[in-house]
Amino acid sequence: CISKLASLNRISSEREEALVRMAFEKDPNLLILSKYYSRDLEKFEKFSSLIAIVTTEDRELPPDAIVIGGGLAGSSNIDILDRGGTVTLIEKEHVLGGNSAKASSGINACCPHNNTYGDEVESFMKDTVKSAGDAAQLSLISTLVGNSEKAVTWLKDRVGVDLSLLAQLGGHSHKRTHRPSNGMAGAEIIFAIQKAVRKYEKSGKVKILVDSKVTQLITNDDDTRVIGVEYQNLKGKASPSTPPSVQTLLSPNIILTTGGFAADRTPKSYLDKYRPELMNMPATAGEFSTGDGISLATSLGAGMVDMDKIQIHPTGWVDPKDPENPNKVLAAELMRGVGGILINEKGKRFCNELGTRAYVTDMMLNHDPDYASEGKWNVDHKIPTFSLVLSSSAALDGQKHVNLYQHKGLLTKIEGIEALANWMNLTKTEEEETKTLRQTMIQYQSSAKQGKDEWGKVSFRGVPSPDLENETFYVGTVTPVLHYCMGGVTIDENGNVLNENQEIIHGLHAAGEVSGGVHGNNRLGGNSLLECTVYGTIIGQKIPIQSTTTSPYQSNNKDEESLSKTPVDVMNTPISMEELSQHDSPEDCWVAIHGTVYDLTDFAEEHPPGAESIHILAGKDGTEAFQAVHNMGTLEEFEDVKKGILVA
Repeated sequence: CISKLASLNRISSEREEALVRMAFEKDPNLLILSKYYSRDLEKFEKFSSLIAIVTTEDRELPPDAIVIGGGLAGSSNIDILDRGGTVTLIEKEHVLGGNSAKASSGINACCPHNNTYGDEVESFMKDTVKSAGDAAQLSLISTLVGNSEKAVTWLKDRVGVDLSLLAQLGGHSHKRTHRPSNGMAGAEIIFAIQKAVRKYEKSGKVKILVDSKVTQLITNDDDTRVIGVEYQNLKGKASPSTPPSVQTLLSPNIILTTGGFAADRTPKSYLDKYRPELMNMPATAGEFSTGDGISLATSLGAGMVDMDKIQIHPTGWVDPKDPENPNKVLAAELMRGVGGILINEKGKRFCNELGTRAYVTDMMLNHDPDYASEGKWNVDHKIPTFSLVLSSSAALDGQKHVNLYQHKGLLTKIEGIEALANWMNLTKTEEEETKTLRQTMIQYQSSAKQGKDEWGKVSFRGVPSPDLENETFYVGTVTPVLHYCMGGVTIDENGNVLNENQEIIHGLHAAGEVSGGVHGNNRLGGNSLLECTVYGTIIGQKIPIQSTTTSPYQSNNKDEESLSKTPVDVMNTPISMEELSQHDSPEDCWVAIHGTVYDLTDFAEEHPPGAESIHILAGKDGTEAFQAVHNMGTLEEFEDVKKGILVA
């Protein structure tokens, strides 16, 4: 079009030169104009006159990558920034973190420091393949397992996450699930990696667009490569009746990290299409889990795999204050790993609690006669509930989780077997229910001594003490919940998105739950954070960099750090409980933690689990709530919002 307009003398030679230069520099406005009006010379000439000419010096290069989704998979692309590249991260929620921030059991790896447990990469591979079943894709699993040690080492050394504790989760033959010594895995990882990413904001190397939704992927003229996105600022409406304006952003690489679709129960959703019988089952996934990335990719012909493989986690907490809420808090796999046992309404165990998620869920749903005979859930049936019971020793082993769940009102402390039976409200007389529950516990103790029970369980941690009358139990109600989508867009071992013919869609990459095939029929607990880290870093390391600059990660500017510290006189200002209590609103939110008062008004909106969990602590001492999730090191990031010292 440009050459034709010039040959017809409809544009000047200066304008021709400017437009050609813009074409070489892949100006987003010119590319869109060419895509839609290359065959309509009149309209191309008309609309091209609206494009302002920007000099090379004034023009900003497009980012090396656009990342869509702000969870762990998206943030793991920090390797691009560490190599001097530029990234624009687009997140449709107001805060980053996604479902990654909720993960609590940990991240699997073999074998950074657990050689003493006899684990080997081959064993990890075998467990993962077994769980994946006949849908196992060995190349993807091999990449996942083979890079696991590197992934956990990277999180510890580069990101600064404490992953010093080990646990053995269901479906694993060894201890290989790493978690913080005093914090929840997802919260600690997300907080640390966000901190690392945000260090690049001041230099402009990373731009973070929240409340923004990508609506379309842009390809070049012959549709051979993805070159950008169109997105909307969801809070940028001129009025409630006016749709958000569409904006364009170009980049040679688009990375999808948008998560799964388990929370979308709308008609014709992926859940409705592939597993309609699960439409009424509660879920742990955030409401934002609606399959956006899958829709974007398939609009360009991306293939899909395992879309009917939706993992039902056996244990989602039933909140006694809101039992019908379709969104559940996950009762982490670790709760059974440390010795928690599942008991039905008759006071009996019914499975090996350390079996795979699919197995335990199946044993739970088998309590429904129709499911037991047909093997398929009836969407109109009530989802069964069970009691998850921990002994005092099991609770001590999983203390961080126990404290968190107690704080949320999901786990109750009970003294003695009789009180436990009463709490469980078993379907028998008081005397019978206590007797049945006692027999269940005694049989479990006996099986532990023998080293095996009737369901094949061979690992017994946290067995209740022989003195059941004086044992301290912790109990809560759990139910099966939609937890993870194994299906998604097809990828290869390098994170490239593939079309329906298994060919690479150039410029399009995917990592995390948006992709399919890594987990086959069933994902092992602890492999989700691993998948995000492994494939996220693989993509981050392969993206070409247009130009390099010094990385904040490589520098050590102590002068800059010192400027952000709160003055000593402010840090030591005495603040009484009465004064603290006056700052008790979302607009004025002070919280005391470990004797220090912080102004968390601005931070609340950036808190990965949401602002509400901060706002309920406004004007109060939040130490107990903080300890249930985070470690002391987290507070180092809040030096600049200290208000003083809490005094009696």
